[in-house]
Amino acid sequence: MQIILNGEKREIVSVWIEGDRVIFLDQRKIPDSVEFFEAKNYDDIAFAIRDMVVRGAPAIGVSAAYGMAQAWLQKKDLNEAYKVISKSRPTAYDLFYALDYMMKRIGDGEDAVRAAKGYADMIRDKEWKIGEHGNKIIKNGMNILTHCNAGALAVLDLGTALAPIRIAKKNGKNLFVWVDETRPRLQGARLTAWELLMEGIEHKIIADNAAGYVMKKGLVDMVIVGADRIAMNGDFANKIGTYEKAVLANENEIPFFVAAPVSTIDPNIKNGEEIPIELRDENEVLFINNKKIGPEGSKAYNPAFDVTPYRYVTGFITEFGILRPEDLKDVIKYGEKGK
Repeated sequence: MQIILNGEKREIVSVWIEGDRVIFLDQRKIPDSVEFFEAKNYDDIAFAIRDMVVRGAPAIGVSAAYGMAQAWLQKKDLNEAYKVISKSRPTAYDLFYALDYMMKRIGDGEDAVRAAKGYADMIRDKEWKIGEHGNKIIKNGMNILTHCNAGALAVLDLGTALAPIRIAKKNGKNLFVWVDETRPRLQGARLTAWELLMEGIEHKIIADNAAGYVMKKGLVDMVIVGADRIAMNGDFANKIGTYEKAVLANENEIPFFVAAPVSTIDPNIKNGEEIPIELRDENEVLFINNKKIGPEGSKAYNPAFDVTPYRYVTGFITEFGILRPEDLKDVIKYGEKGK
């Protein structure tokens, strides 16, 4: 992705490995500053995922792969590394997919660093293909709404939901993006808007509860979101608030697309009722920028994700093309799963 650092344009990815250190673009600091977090061991990797130094299902998967490579380099107990990293966040399936991928490659005698870099290259290839397939459904002059951050910060280079938008921009299409702020951690307002600004893509941030208004006013032509885990029937988990955007899009007859690699599909989960939902600290809701916004004594409920039923999904934008929910069970066998 393109960022401006010290007044200069640079191309950078969200996470990478240098020697036995894993380096993260610290997403907690954006947009106020561009800083980096260095993970020295697998405990640091777990912290980075849990504390949202890195976030977004594919980026979490790459981080886990690098964490296993780091543990291998440091001659640590790989089973213990797997256990610690796997407990960092429960909902994003890419985390577990990447850990299993690495354990199999290492078990087969492959160099772990080469395997982890190969995993990252595979994810980069997928996000570019997602962008190319998604670009085909974006028409010149479209207004697109997105929720949370499913950009390069959530993957490596382009993103998932933002990949088609970036490719469309590169192909000379004029487009506009409505950016949901995404309470409580404001990933849309902080991260998606920052990425779009870096790329020169026209956009405006809206309060989460303004989405229905702009849809009803005819100001949204398409919704594109990412996903953290997709069930075999097409139900999917994404950042809290996604479900209501899908219902609103359906009510206003607006196409609703989910952009995600096949590695986000969990073949062991039949439907959305089986997807584990992470509950996070209530202070994420009760405080903004360390300032308490609720009265003393009030409590908060803070589910990090919700589940959108497959019936609201127009299509899944994947590396294999745009799929209907009923296609998912067939495309699984063409992915990396089970190999």
